[in-house]
Amino acid sequence: MSAPAPPADGRVPYGESASQFVDFRFPAAPGVGPLAVMIHGGFWRAKFDLLTAGHLCAALAGAGFATANVEYRRVGEPGGGWPGTVEDVKQAVQFARLHAARFRGDPHRTIVLGHSAGGHLALWLAGEIADLAGVVALAPVASLRLAWEFRLGSGAVAEFLQGSPAEVPGRYQAADPARRPSAVPRVLIHGTADEIVPIELSREYVRLRQGDPVPVKLVELPAGDHFDVADPQSRFHETVIREIRSLCEPPAL
Repeated sequence: MSAPAPPADGRVPYGESASQFVDFRFPAAPGVGPLAVMIHGGFWRAKFDLLTAGHLCAALAGAGFATANVEYRRVGEPGGGWPGTVEDVKQAVQFARLHAARFRGDPHRTIVLGHSAGGHLALWLAGEIADLAGVVALAPVASLRLAWEFRLGSGAVAEFLQGSPAEVPGRYQAADPARRPSAVPRVLIHGTADEIVPIELSREYVRLRQGDPVPVKLVELPAGDHFDVADPQSRFHETVIREIRSLCEPPAL
C-alpha cells in the first residue's frame, strides 16, 4: 500500500480547487462495466490524499469496473471540513456519473465505496443519492458520535465538525450517517482486529439502521486490520470484490 499505484487513465477536475478532481480508470474487460466511485480515508485531513486508494481502484478496473477515485477538500485546506467536504463528495459522485461513459462506465450501476473516513462519506451519501446501486463501506467511521467518544484520530471528528456534540449538536445530527435513514443497499466490511477504527462503530451503525427499508449487511473479517479491507493483496480481497459485485449484478437464477 506504500508503493505508488498504477497511474489513472484520466484526471478530470470537477471544481476550481486543486483538491477537486476525479481519477478515472477504464475497465480491463471490453464493453461497459459498472461504475465504482472510491472515496479515500485519512480522518478527513489534508495530509492524506487519494493515491493509496488507487491500488483498489486499479484492482477493480482489472475486475471489470470503470472506476472513479475522488479527491476532495479536507480539513486543513480552504473549504475543507464541514460542510465543504460532504458537498465535494456529493458533487464528485454526480460528476463521475455524468462522465462515466467516457471511461466505459455505466452510471445506472453506480457503487460508491469508501475506506475509513471515506466510508463515513460513502454512508452519508446513501442518505443523499437515492438511486445508487449500493454503498460499500470499508472499515468506516460509521458512527460519528461513537468516534467522538473514542477520540479516534486524536480528536478528528471534533476537527471535522469544529466542535463536540454538545457544542454543535446540529452538525452531528446532519453529518452522522448512523442517524440518517436510507433505502440504498449498504454493505459494511470491517476487520475484527482494527485498532484505528474499531469494529464497534460498524456494529453501532447496523444497530441504529436496522429499521431502514433495505437491510444493512455487516461482513466481519476475523483478525482483519484497518487496511486489509482496502488492500488488493490482502487475504480478504476476494470477499471485498464479491460483496461489491453482489450490489451491481442480478442474482443467479
